[in-house]
Amino acid sequence: MARVLAYTSPARGHLFPVTAILDELLRRGHEVALRTLASQVGLMQARGFDAAPIDPAIERIGHDDYRARTPLGAQKRAMRVFCARAERDAGDLRRAIDEVGPDALLVDINAWGALAVAEAWGGAWAAWCPYPLPLPSGDAPPFGPGLRPARGPLGRLRDAALTPIVFGSLERLVTPRVNEVRERLGVPPMSGAADLFLAPPLLLYLTAEPFEYPRSDWPQSVRLVGPCDWDPPAEPPGWLDEIETPIVLVTTSSEFQDDGRLVRCALEALAGEQLHVVATLPSGDPMSFDAPPNSRVLSFVPHGPMLDRAACAITHGGMGVTQKALARGVPVCVVPFGRDQFEVARRVEVAGAGTRLPAKRMTPKRLRAAVKAAIRRDEGARRIAESYRKAGGAGAAADAVEELIRSPLHDRARR
Repeated sequence: MARVLAYTSPARGHLFPVTAILDELLRRGHEVALRTLASQVGLMQARGFDAAPIDPAIERIGHDDYRARTPLGAQKRAMRVFCARAERDAGDLRRAIDEVGPDALLVDINAWGALAVAEAWGGAWAAWCPYPLPLPSGDAPPFGPGLRPARGPLGRLRDAALTPIVFGSLERLVTPRVNEVRERLGVPPMSGAADLFLAPPLLLYLTAEPFEYPRSDWPQSVRLVGPCDWDPPAEPPGWLDEIETPIVLVTTSSEFQDDGRLVRCALEALAGEQLHVVATLPSGDPMSFDAPPNSRVLSFVPHGPMLDRAACAITHGGMGVTQKALARGVPVCVVPFGRDQFEVARRVEVAGAGTRLPAKRMTPKRLRAAVKAAIRRDEGARRIAESYRKAGGAGAAADAVEELIRSPLHDRARR
């Protein structure tokens, strides 16, 4: 059996999916150590992991992309945050390796300095990605704006023209700063930002086709294992049994991005419908909302029991909760605000598993219409659910990690 050290960025949306994988590795007899958000350490220790917090300085580097005026501007702000964290998470993972003495590493794809440390370390290591993978492909549009996949020569011409514009400005921002960290660690410089996703010997991509656009050029290191669903243990609320109408779950981001107006709009849009709205605001204040009789606004509620009763989920486009709904065959209405959410929204639409309504166009009337249209696309949601089931989830991810540990790379001398 092996000792596996997992390292996350300060995001519950990245911690919770890998928790399902770590649970499975622990069940199979491996030792699991984890470095993650301070607020989640006790919860992770209760699962049997040797958990400790990441450097608090990393958590203090928060996102401000909601202040940007354009999607590209928001992406640039997000990239600056990841670059600033890379300066800290490189040394933080190095210290954790010295403390734990692992046989294998599992590193969050957004911890860019930690990825470089894993590469320099010399032992078996893998990364996981819980959001749309921004790898250039001949079969997918350039990542970021949420474009439809190209059709015909004009579509391919569009992609060829936009790719250097979309990727170029971000690469000029990311590559020099990450290469400074890599140079100090003695690993080769990146030629472009895509190298971040190509460096891991194994990249667990937590989705599956056809929700992800089918591609003929997946790198051999990328393993599509489907979503890895995990929620903190919690009893379903007592009031759930009192609800007689179908539920609509409304979610906002766990990392603040000023998306509370999605909840306000959903409450107004569905106030007169034969539906019960349950809205969660993990980074907002539920008490600031006047909830109509057919609704509840909470900081947190276990999503699973809500989705088991749901006719639809209205999401901000977070990959985790969107896939959590689809994995249960629940159609989704996605209102993207930024980050990777434009890509998630478009994939929902293209897969026929729900609807997409840009936040800038959101009104109660439009949201109500988008929700009703999404509810009619339950067949597409069930089709995605079946593809996720076949991908294998946490079990398939654990299989891939064990295969990596048994590979010759595991026997190389660690630095």
